Order: sequence, then structure tokens, then C-alpha cells
Amino acid sequence: MTAWDDVGTPIDLKGPKHRAVLARLVVARGRVVPVDRLVDDLWPEPAAGTVSAVRTFVAALRRALEPHRPPRQPARLLVTEGPGYALRPPPDSVDAWRFGDTVAAAATAAPHVALDLLDRALGWWRGPAYAGFDEPWARVERSRLDQLRLDAVEQRAAALLELGRAAEAVPDLDAHVAGHPWREEAWRLLALALYRAGRQGDALAVLRRARDLLSEQLGVDPGPRLRQLEADMLRQSGQVEERTAGAHRLWAQAAAAYDRAVPVSSGSRLESTVGLLRSLAVTGAGGLEAARRQRMTAIVVAEQLADPELTGQVIGGYDVPAIWPRSDDPAQAAQIVAAAERALATAGPGLSDATRARLLATVAVESRGVGGSRGPQAAREAERIARQLGDPGLLAFALNGVFMQTFHRAGLASERDGIGAELVAVGARHGLASYEILGHLVRMQASGALADFAAGDAHACAADRLAQRHDRPLVGVFTRWYRALRLAATGSAAATVEAAYRDAAALLATAGMPGVERGLLPLALLCLRVWRDDPVGVDDDTDRGPYGPWARPLVLLAAGRAADAATALRQTPEPPRDLLFEALWCLTARAAIALGDRTVMRRARSALAPAAGELAGAGSGMLTVGPVAHHLDHLDAALRRR
Repeated sequence: MTAWDDVGTPIDLKGPKHRAVLARLVVARGRVVPVDRLVDDLWPEPAAGTVSAVRTFVAALRRALEPHRPPRQPARLLVTEGPGYALRPPPDSVDAWRFGDTVAAAATAAPHVALDLLDRALGWWRGPAYAGFDEPWARVERSRLDQLRLDAVEQRAAALLELGRAAEAVPDLDAHVAGHPWREEAWRLLALALYRAGRQGDALAVLRRARDLLSEQLGVDPGPRLRQLEADMLRQSGQVEERTAGAHRLWAQAAAAYDRAVPVSSGSRLESTVGLLRSLAVTGAGGLEAARRQRMTAIVVAEQLADPELTGQVIGGYDVPAIWPRSDDPAQAAQIVAAAERALATAGPGLSDATRARLLATVAVESRGVGGSRGPQAAREAERIARQLGDPGLLAFALNGVFMQTFHRAGLASERDGIGAELVAVGARHGLASYEILGHLVRMQASGALADFAAGDAHACAADRLAQRHDRPLVGVFTRWYRALRLAATGSAAATVEAAYRDAAALLATAGMPGVERGLLPLALLCLRVWRDDPVGVDDDTDRGPYGPWARPLVLLAAGRAADAATALRQTPEPPRDLLFEALWCLTARAAIALGDRTVMRRARSALAPAAGELAGAGSGMLTVGPVAHHLDHLDAALRRR
């Protein structure tokens, strides 16, 4: 039983009986508890003067809870009413009340909303409820809240299943059934999650384990829902196994026929290889890394054949959708751009329009984040040709290039949202699942920047559903980060947000996307702390990756090294023009204000002004440092001071 004031400072609740009185009133949830009932509930053998003791404890609690209440003014929180007392704080200021209300709201909410509510509710759980109290009223309430927490864990798993994120539900459910083996719904959800994650054998093993446990320990059979699930799985498993073996045979036969029919020296083999690499890149971390390694080899071999059209098709045929404007391998990206430019220069007018557009789109996508490149021009030209040709796949690739070049200034979230909307429409109309997913991710990012989280949630859910249907496991990396960002942007407790960021970072660490991963978690935590005016931290060993120059002045200020911070601020470069442009300028602005550097303040204000209506950094779909308008207000106030 603990309490804090409005700014988070712990309140001294005096001794154990004071805490017991307060706890008993919390359990009553605003209802009056008569003094006689308090005495009976808190003293096994009440002595003379116990009623007076209760009044003394209440008076002390009132002084602790409302220290600034004027004398003789009635209490607002711990009130006297009729024959007893009641606790009347706002409902959301008592975590046990807020927990119950949030879990109840999640039960009738849409899956994506329910998941967010349950993540927040479970994040408030700090340990056994009413620890230290063993009276009957405390045991009853502790049991009720424990059951509610177990229900919330299962509701959360069910929401993940409805969102097509079965694999994410498995670890928590596994731990849940280990700690609570008599909960049949937990076993059912675990088996279902395993089955939908493609682990049919493990799912059936879980159901057998549940059956054996219930039979041996309790002498009962599984309930009807468990029995029905097992019957459904057994009926389907034979069909699934037959389809899987058939697909394997078909692949082997087709590959053997291709080897026999297509000469080793044929350019068709290179084109087919690029198609295979394109499919491999979207299968997960291992596939993405393997495809990246082999892509440059295919380009080198194509150039050696001295066939400009073929070379263009090999370079431009790798149209894997890209969402993050920082390359995983900048050196390789530069090599690919150079190869595409060579193909455009040597082919001349004989190059087909479609191949020319693919090469231009490749230049636009691969030169992302590179200032001074001809990426913007290449993107516009690729889009123009694609629209003339009426080729939906080519148009989607070109639009990806346009998206990657729409970071030339702050405040372009609405423009990127329009690109995402067209990608969704083209992808859905023509069966281009990868580009339909990309469009939803682009719109998810843009919705975050515009603080339209209802729209962002809808696009995140749509991306997850499509990813589940089309086996695109890397999509969940971006939607997981978005949901952590959403917690930050909607005011969840810092501990809850930081935990969500760390969970998202753990998923990203195995995704094979170093251009996204490196330095992102430290940046997200720094942005959260700066926005909420929490201590920044002075851990100089933190690998802040490419974002170090913008973090360093603030870290040095936190360490009390103002002179070094001023030097670091003067050396801070202009942020790269990408999804984190606004966030990095906001960090620079905060350091400039603290150090009184008016030159940097004016530069920051000029750069940020076009994004005054956006959340800084939220356009990344990953993190935020709060409303840009908030930082502009601070800059204006600082610039007005002499």
C-alpha cells in the first residue's frame, strides 16, 4: 500500500495501521465503511479506545494525503459520511481501480484497442495486491485481482491471435500455463497459438499434456472447448501434412526441370535468380541477409554479359519494398546506384521504358538518406514512365522510390500519407501484397506523425493481417515499435513505455536490419525522457549508433559538463533528411536552449516550423519526442529572453 503526490513524490503513510485503514477504504471503492466495521476488520480483538484510534489514524492520513488543505476546510479525498469514512479520489488515480476498469473495457474493444489497453493494464502490475495484509477482506480482494490479472493475460493472447500475431503470443502463454496449469483456457490459447504459428505438432503435444494433467491430477476430462480444438486439429493435420509434402515434391521437380531445360549460360537464369532473391528477402531475417549478400553478385555477373537490357532487368528486378530511409548496407547501396547509372548511360535509347523506369526507381530507393543525390529526380521520372505504361507493379516500385525521397523538409507526413494510400489501393487492386503492406506501414507512420492513432491502429492491424496471410514476418517488427510509440504518445507510464521499447528492440535485434536497429533503442529512450523532462542519464558506454552526435550534448549536460556540451553542440551536424529529421532537431533545440546558443536555436526553429502540427519523430513509427509545437514554444520563449 503506497501513495504518491501529483508530481510522483512518495507520501509518508505513517505506520502499518494507517496503511491498513487506507487499504480497507480502497477495497470499498468509494463506498462508506462504518467505523465499527473498520474496527472489526482491522483488530482481531478490539480493545477499549479502538474507535478513537481509528479517528486518529484517519486524521493523520488526511494530513498526509492533503497537506495543503486549510484548517477547518472539509477533506476532499478521505471524507466523513454518515457513520464512517470513504475514500473519494479520481477513479484513475488508484491503480487497482484503474486496472479493473481497463481490463473490463478491453473485453468489449476491437482487438488492436484491446491489446493496447491490456498492455497498459498489465504494465501497472507491481506484485501481489495488498501485500502485507492477511485479514479476510484483503485475501478476498487479492484473490479477485489475481484472477482478473490471469484473465487479462489470456485476453491479451486472444487479441494477438485475432490480429494474426500468433507467434508473439506463444512465450507468454507458455509461462502462463506453467504457473497456472489448471486454467483450461490458457491451454487452449497456447495450443491455438502454436497451431496458427505453423507448429502443429507442438500444438497437439500441448493438448495431450493438458489432457494428461487434468486426468492424473484432478481426475477430470478436458472441457468441451479443449476437446473440440483437439478434434479440429487432428482432422486438419493430415491435410496440412499432405499439402506440405506435395509442395516440397513440386519444388524439387520444378527445380530439376529448370536445370535440365535452361542452359547454364542463359541470361534467363540470372533473371530467375533475382526473382528468387526478391521472394527470399521477405521471408525473414535469414532470408533478407542472404538475399542482400547475393544481390550484388548477380549484378556483377549480369554486367559481365554486356547485355544492357538484361543488366537493367537484373538490377531493377529486385523491387523489394523498403520502409526505412537508412540503408542496411550503405556501401552496397552506393555500388547498386553506380551500377544502375552505368546501365542507364550505356544502354542509350535502345533500353525499354519499363527497364529504364525500374533502374530509375532503384536509384531512388537505394540513394535514400544520401544528400545531394539525384534520387528525387530519378523518383519523379520513374513515376512518370510507370504511369504512362499503366504497369501497376512498376508504379508501386516507383512510388516506393518517391516515398524514399519525400523527406526534403520537415512536415511532410500528409504527403507521405497520400503516397501510402495509393500504394494500398494499387496493391489491393492488383494482388501486390508486399506493396499493399508497405502502403499500410507508410500510412501507419504518417498517422503517428499526425497524432491520428485511430487511423494508425487500423493500418497497423491491416499490415499484421496481410503479413500473417502472406508469410511476411518482418512486418511485425515495425508494428511492434509503432505500438510502443503509441504508448509513449498517449501518456502511458514511463516504465511501461520503456518496457515496450525494449521488447520491440529485442524483436528488431534478430530481424537482420542493422540500418534500422543500430542506436534506435537508446534514441527512443532519450526522446521519451527529454519530452517528459526526466533525467537523461550519463552512460557514456551506450552505443548510440548514427544518432550519437545529436544525443551527445544532452548527455554531457546531464553529466554537468556544460563546456564540453557547448563544444559538442557546435560540432553537431544538420540531421539527415529522413523519418527522424524532426526528432533530432528537437534534441538539438533542447541542448541549444539549455546552453543559450541562439544561433543554433534560430536554425532549429527554422527547420522545425513546417512541422508545427506534427509529433516530432512519430513519423518514423518508432519513437517521439513530443509535439513539435511544444519545442517551438520553448525556442520562442528562449529567443525572447536577453
